[in-house]
Amino acid sequence: MHSGVFAIEGVGVRFGGLVALDDVSLTVDAGQVHGVIGPNGAGKTTLFNVCCGFVRPDTGTVLRAGRAVRPRPHDLAGLGMARTLQGVGLFRGLTVLENVMVGADRHRRSRFGAALLALSGADRDEAALRERARAALAELGADGYADRLPGSLPYPVQKRVALARALAAEPEVLLLDEPASGLGADDMDELGALVRSLTDRMAVVLVEHHMDLVMSVCDRITVLDFGRVVAAGTPDEVRDDPAVIDAYLGEAAPTGEGAA
Repeated sequence: MHSGVFAIEGVGVRFGGLVALDDVSLTVDAGQVHGVIGPNGAGKTTLFNVCCGFVRPDTGTVLRAGRAVRPRPHDLAGLGMARTLQGVGLFRGLTVLENVMVGADRHRRSRFGAALLALSGADRDEAALRERARAALAELGADGYADRLPGSLPYPVQKRVALARALAAEPEVLLLDEPASGLGADDMDELGALVRSLTDRMAVVLVEHHMDLVMSVCDRITVLDFGRVVAAGTPDEVRDDPAVIDAYLGEAAPTGEGAA
């Protein structure tokens, strides 16, 4: 099994007596959008939290470019990874531009102490961060809000800002947790086009419950139910899989291979 740019192999997570994930594996290749879907309670959030380092798996391995890693949220940028959460997770007291600069901060060369002393190198880094942050906002059509506070903006715009913050880190792997939540149809179409446009620069792991979005943007899809992988493949392969139909509709799969 090749490991791609990002992978999890045989991951298991238990919370007390509850099995949240059971022997879950997936591989994400460069330039690929890999979707993770499943009904409520299937284990999608736990899987995302393992990828981000919020949850340490009891068994299995997380791999980045073929190397076993133990990701932690504050180490993601150093691993060439970035993520967005189900909400927006923006800092209320910072402007939109300052929020996005937080994402770009992994590119800062000067030490924090130098920044405090306002040395010339730190000044150059600050200017470069601002430029990188403005470029990320412009890519998402949100540069006009740079000086606003996030709380004053409509929710779809806040979602764009949160995504811009992740893109400003210029990751090789972007983890998106339900980015379409709270969006209308037009905003969702724009999100889909944006996600597809990123594949020349990064791989994307998309955890999402909007099936139309997943089917339209993903190259491969992993389907979870009760913490286990019940199907994996291309959108066409997954769409008509009896185990997937069973998981979502609760009907007996024609093959008899249920999702439990």
